[in-house]
Amino acid sequence: MGFTFNGITSKSMGIPSRMTVENRIPSLRNSTAEIAGKHGVVDFGSKFSEREIDIECLIPYCKTQAELLALKDKLAGWLNPEAGVCELRLETEPDRVYYARLRDGVSFERITRQSASFEIPFFCPDPYAYAAEDEVFTLTEDGTVTRTLGNVESHPVYEVCGVLANTNRTLTFSVDGVDVTVKGPLADGEVLYIDTDNMTAWIQSAAGTVRNALGSITELNFPYLPVGDAVITMSASGGTFTSLTVNAKSCWL
Repeated sequence: MGFTFNGITSKSMGIPSRMTVENRIPSLRNSTAEIAGKHGVVDFGSKFSEREIDIECLIPYCKTQAELLALKDKLAGWLNPEAGVCELRLETEPDRVYYARLRDGVSFERITRQSASFEIPFFCPDPYAYAAEDEVFTLTEDGTVTRTLGNVESHPVYEVCGVLANTNRTLTFSVDGVDVTVKGPLADGEVLYIDTDNMTAWIQSAAGTVRNALGSITELNFPYLPVGDAVITMSASGGTFTSLTVNAKSCWL
């Protein structure tokens, strides 16, 4: 099994690798409370914690100690956690991308005088794997979009295009009954972005200038996108609703 981290493949680094343990479901953060006089606990549900991906690797036989040391130095530079969270792609899951960094140090265990084995402990603060090629839907009228990738609801980024002359005029779209209403002003050529994962919004002009638009949303609804079909409606009050683009951010658990 090969993998790519921060745009560099394990093959190009010259290290065979394998993953013997697969944490398909990440750890859970359980929310409970004890009640005096009662057995057990009260269950308030759970949230997914971080994902851990451990990859076992091998440094094949090197001709000299200097060559072995040089490869170790190269690996250390590649995996340096100071680079932050980077893309991690596994050959066994070619359509998915994880975002990872090291969660611990890396130790080399000598097999022979000039070869070694080691384990890379990857840490994914976001437990989901995302589509390498995302699903994007653009609507100009009411319709249904169908997510075919992923196995859990996603947190999309919506792009609203239209014209609103002032704050008294609005555009509204609904995703499976959850309404989002945007008030003006919004000029021709501007795009209002709504990021449901980060619960924020901004407007970008054709020239590339950006301004905060969280105050343009009348109610702070951030509709998720289910796997399968989602019914979307669009309407305008005193303005023009040109298009709605849904960047699905399809993901897997």
